[in-house]
Amino acid sequence: MNAPTSFSHPRPLRHGQVSLVGAGPGDPDLLTLKALRRLGEADVVLYDLLVSDDILALINKRAEQLCVGKRASRHTLPQPDINQLIIDKARQGLRVVRLKGGDPFLFGRGGEEMETLAAAGITCEVIPGISAAMGAAAAAGIPLTHRDYAQGVSFVTGHRREGQQQLQWTSHTGAEETVVVYMGLGEAASIASQLLASGRTGDTPVAIIENATTARQRVVCCELATLGDTVRQHALKPPALLIIGEVVKLQGMLAQALAGSIDKGSNQAESASKAALAPVSTRLL
Repeated sequence: MNAPTSFSHPRPLRHGQVSLVGAGPGDPDLLTLKALRRLGEADVVLYDLLVSDDILALINKRAEQLCVGKRASRHTLPQPDINQLIIDKARQGLRVVRLKGGDPFLFGRGGEEMETLAAAGITCEVIPGISAAMGAAAAAGIPLTHRDYAQGVSFVTGHRREGQQQLQWTSHTGAEETVVVYMGLGEAASIASQLLASGRTGDTPVAIIENATTARQRVVCCELATLGDTVRQHALKPPALLIIGEVVKLQGMLAQALAGSIDKGSNQAESASKAALAPVSTRLL
């Protein structure tokens, strides 16, 4: 029998070093072990609004905690000021954790911050987190790929830098592709209109997942043609993610499987799958 594999303990965060840490989608149980260690070592933690209170509670009590904001169109500090604050704290010899919802390198501006740190000569590391898309899809019971429904998946942002042109939605119109839209709730009606104009059909299934992986999670399913109206009718608020594509048809059945409510031998699974496209919200705890 093979001997158990031993894992070396990671090097501790050094003074004057920055750690870009992914906090995952919200559930503290989804935080990585390395991320948890860094929260215990940090002298200062600069965190985003999307980081849950349950995760903030895991930061060691001696660390300075600074909220630097960042949701779509809602910034406590502009990005250049955040960059400078990280540099200033590192140059003070502090162990700095930059804590971000999801994963730092997936619509988290981690690349921009790392560029700035490299230019300033400050050493840093990146600790990946479970992305919002992966966490939301798993918690809602929506596989992003499936051999019968989707052979590809795209991750896009509905929030563009000021002055930039709109996304070329014609690249995301294939029925065999799942599209996951970050920060798209406020532009949901416009996104639907552009996808329809680019060739997606009006009956394309859509799921809106609000507060994914937390006790406040809501999943609302509809068709692409009614997306804007559905967001308004259900008063959905950020943080929320849009999942667009045929895989959403599975949500009703698989969400019940997650909750352990499928009665084997019945046709409940099929009826639940068909019912999933009705614009009715479900709460998953």
